[in-house]
Amino acid sequence: MPFDYADAFPLPLHVMPQRLRDLLAPVGLSPRVMVDVAANLQIDQHGPNAERLHLQMAVVPGADGPIGTVREADQGVVQYSVPFGDEPGCEAQFTPSISGHDYIVAAWGDGSFFSYNLAEKVWMTLGLSPRCVGNDQQRLVYDDLGLPEFGVAEGEVSSDYHWSLKRPVFWRMTNEYLRRYLWLRGARGVRVFYYSAQLADTPEVRAHMQQQRQVVLKPADGVPWYELDIREHRDGLLLQLTASVEAVWPQLCPEQTAEGILWPGVDQPMTHARADSLVMRDLVYLDDRFLEKYEQSAFYDTMPGRAWGHWYSSPSYRGEWSFTECRRVGRNLIQVPIRELYKPKPEREILHARSFAVAAAVAAQHDLNEENIASKVDRLVHALLRLGDGLSKLGALVGLDKSPIEITGFDRREIAANGWASYPALSRLAQVAPLDMTQQAFLARCKSMHEVWQRIPNGYLKSLLEKAGCPRAAVKDLASLKLLQALLNVTQALNVHEEASDAFASRDEREGWKDRNEAVAALFLNNDLRIADAHETVEKCLAALQQLGFDTANVNAGYGRALDFVMDGVIGALGTIASTLEDLLSRTNVE
Repeated sequence: MPFDYADAFPLPLHVMPQRLRDLLAPVGLSPRVMVDVAANLQIDQHGPNAERLHLQMAVVPGADGPIGTVREADQGVVQYSVPFGDEPGCEAQFTPSISGHDYIVAAWGDGSFFSYNLAEKVWMTLGLSPRCVGNDQQRLVYDDLGLPEFGVAEGEVSSDYHWSLKRPVFWRMTNEYLRRYLWLRGARGVRVFYYSAQLADTPEVRAHMQQQRQVVLKPADGVPWYELDIREHRDGLLLQLTASVEAVWPQLCPEQTAEGILWPGVDQPMTHARADSLVMRDLVYLDDRFLEKYEQSAFYDTMPGRAWGHWYSSPSYRGEWSFTECRRVGRNLIQVPIRELYKPKPEREILHARSFAVAAAVAAQHDLNEENIASKVDRLVHALLRLGDGLSKLGALVGLDKSPIEITGFDRREIAANGWASYPALSRLAQVAPLDMTQQAFLARCKSMHEVWQRIPNGYLKSLLEKAGCPRAAVKDLASLKLLQALLNVTQALNVHEEASDAFASRDEREGWKDRNEAVAALFLNNDLRIADAHETVEKCLAALQQLGFDTANVNAGYGRALDFVMDGVIGALGTIASTLEDLLSRTNVE
């Protein structure tokens, strides 16, 4: 039976700070728990809530049972300062350790500067890959790219001490991977630490001081696994503890498996063998937030694709595994055959999908024919392609030579052949858009949408308008929105009178070319929302949404419907300009 450190400690739990209770407690078997494996912490240095912690985790082989305190606990590092000597090879046997034991985090310090990294034995044994994040606040994160599993271990790279600690250092590792390493090594994870805290002067603590101002306590018998110093200090009592506490045993966490789990609408627990033998295409529904994990990491491919008249979003990982036949139905649902879910992939990915499963009865309450976000982006792209074609052909009539690709930045043939592979901005725009989308997420998506259609060169639009008779001085300072609006005004006027396309060129100024045109109001709204993301003018934008016919009461439950409204408006506006150009270009003088 494991040794109970909290019970053997002289102070009762209720007088100890929570951090000290945690230091004395063992780690359970939950695989996702992040376990502290190194720390350098200083809180409220001279205040009533002062705490100080130096922590390292030692890798200790052998049977269960306490080990004695170690000298490294005081400094919280494996190696203090640097080796020195006067002869070549005098440190040939230099082997950093925690009193002869291996460690999880390679921590070095000299009292002023401290550096940290995951121990070489740990990351090489587990096959982990590092990445560094942050600028001044740099952290190292280790991932298992074989599965993949991200954030297996992480912590600060460095800190320094000058009268006070520059920043706290915490290194944590997932329980699953820590236990696997210890299991492979046949060793226990032992916390070796120094901890100090200012305590209230209570009778329970005073009872151990025997009417003295200071007392040092150690175990009465057995291994001296702690040394506790309690002394009077600043109208209270200062606790200083050096200890070695077994925290993790070499016992693996329960394996994550999709074998035998229940799925909504399936009457029996599903196994790999049963799923593989299914002849009928038993379907399950997933909330499309299942995709967010994959969309938010560059390691996965989540580009939506269209096939057989339907949109699919089937995440894959570096060609090693993939989900298949994840068909979008309705606005926020994915329909997938359960047989496809159980095709070879890591078990944790199947469990991830299961956590987003939706009962068929619940799915039936949704409109399964409602347009999804990928389809909306597809309509936006095709509106832009039509607009690019129209602008290119109109330019050719007046001597301006510019291809549709140069105008919009999108190649129709490339999209037809390879989807959005060459245009990652489209995949980002088509990421999951839940109905309860936050305001910030809504504004960010509006900004992304604006960037997609904003590629049309202003200079080209100005040249077109000048050819149409608009004064150069008046056109010179217009931005893209007013340029598009002016072009729409000119071409609509020509269409009203059923003029031929060669009538576009003119030496005379067009009447009403600067007028406001409600057909492109959504483009102006989208631009305002882009600015709102930076200048927090959201209330004005909500008012503009309402003026265009959107019921702003809907945003109380989230901004998903507002995004639908804005996207539909932008697509409609671009489509209107494209259709107007197509109508004009369809009429030519036949001699």
